[in-house]
Amino acid sequence: MDDGSRGGRLAFAAGAARPLGPFYRRNRATVRAGVPRSDVLKPGAPEVADVNRNDRAITGLVMVAHAMVHTYELSLPLLLPVWQAEFTALGLPTATIAVTGFVMGVVLTVGYAPFGLGALPGGVLADAYGSRRLILGCLVGMGAAFLLLAVSPSLLAVAFALFAWGVAASVYHPSGLALISKGVEARGSAFAYHGVAGNLGIAVGPLVTAVLLFALGDWRVVVGLLAVPALVAAVATARIDVDETAAVPETATDGGPDDGDDDAADARASGSVSSLGEFLTDSRLLFTGSFVLVFAAVMLSGLYYRGLLTFLPEVLGQFPSLAPVEFAGRELEPERYFYVGLLMIGVAGQYAGGRLTDLVPVELGLAGGYGTLAVLAVLFLPVATLGVVPLVVMGALVGFSLFVVQPFYQATVAEYSPAGTRGLSYGYTYLGVFGVGALGGAVAGGVLTYATDTALFAVLAAFGALASLCGGVLYLRR
Repeated sequence: MDDGSRGGRLAFAAGAARPLGPFYRRNRATVRAGVPRSDVLKPGAPEVADVNRNDRAITGLVMVAHAMVHTYELSLPLLLPVWQAEFTALGLPTATIAVTGFVMGVVLTVGYAPFGLGALPGGVLADAYGSRRLILGCLVGMGAAFLLLAVSPSLLAVAFALFAWGVAASVYHPSGLALISKGVEARGSAFAYHGVAGNLGIAVGPLVTAVLLFALGDWRVVVGLLAVPALVAAVATARIDVDETAAVPETATDGGPDDGDDDAADARASGSVSSLGEFLTDSRLLFTGSFVLVFAAVMLSGLYYRGLLTFLPEVLGQFPSLAPVEFAGRELEPERYFYVGLLMIGVAGQYAGGRLTDLVPVELGLAGGYGTLAVLAVLFLPVATLGVVPLVVMGALVGFSLFVVQPFYQATVAEYSPAGTRGLSYGYTYLGVFGVGALGGAVAGGVLTYATDTALFAVLAAFGALASLCGGVLYLRR
């Protein structure tokens, strides 16, 4: 979301800039980098993203890192059956356990759990030491973890490597989003490109992994090759020079003056969480205001996201229009490709959502976006069972809408948190999305086991409706 573009484009389009969030309004920059304020307010003024080198450098950095995080995240399930075939027992210090599907699920959870739970400490570290350093550590850690995975001699070693990956990957979202919110003037566009890159990792990463497994046949070689892009990106990150606080005015942060410390300013806007006391103080500051509604919305968003995507291929496989077919002597399962296509449609949704954050109030975007998801959840099964064309249309709408809301909640966090604790606020955000939200898969599994598909989509509709309510309350209170 762009400081000037929101104030400027809305000023001449609607007659006056809309009121901004409490912290963001107070910290709003008066001059965009390299463009006089008088020019910014003119219709047709050039986008800073096109002329600001710092914006381009930061946006490119976070796009690469975001794509790598989700490439690894969604490639791991493809390796589970390979590991289950190779490792027949899990050797623990006190016992040896036969490997089953449940055991493999636990092994994968060992990697995914810190990925979500580590977001909060990652946000604290981003505020204290700077986002670029955290992103560099994330890339090095993920690459090293996959190299360790490639030489793992046992399933226990595999679990350890996955845990290392989860810890390294967990710091990315709070640090990457804090870097955009404090270092990029054209924030809306940067959030959009950032989301597109993440979706490309989600959709293309598993496809690349599957092709490599088919072509090479050795999972260890494949995993080793997957480590290379992260390590190359780490080298580039170490060499890049960016201003992490270019979008924060000198007197912004907590309302106090700039302390003049260049090193500290590069890491944060005159403030960070460096002790337990400060962590508790800043957390209390966040949650005694409207941020509590933002946090509730992102938790519900995570529950909807995981609850839908975890079992969507299984639900789709029950539709006659997506029944398995023979192709080149093998059974082709269309629901898998429909699922990937839905994720790819999300790329357009991410971009559209990011652009819309520059044009409409983010609170209204939350209310409308999640309300749309609630309606789609109610309509999905009745419409999708009508035939292949209605199913494709409904799938495209769900994929688009599922991801269009993400730039809105990212931008809303930036408006309802002070710059000095932006990393902490994004840490809480992704603790909610990936930590609490991870329970969405368990909720979906339980509903499908003990109830019906219709009940699952009713639960998803409730998540969407409650998140929409949070956005509506924020809009009324702004």
